[in-house]
Amino acid sequence: MRLTEFWWRMEHHLGAAYARTWARDQVLAELGGRTVVEALDAGWDAKVVWRAVWRALELPPSER
Repeated sequence: MRLTEFWWRMEHHLGAAYARTWARDQVLAELGGRTVVEALDAGWDAKVVWRAVWRALELPPSER
């Protein structure tokens, strides 16, 4: 998954104004206690990060 697709999905589900804030502030245990932004900056694959976000937001299977 490319970062552009990742951020499109984030904005699609959280809204353009809130997606970046949520990604910067929400710590996910599944990402080793990192935020989404920290995980991406540390080199985590966007697909792995998306799956963690998907589970955290309890999105439907079709959005995986």
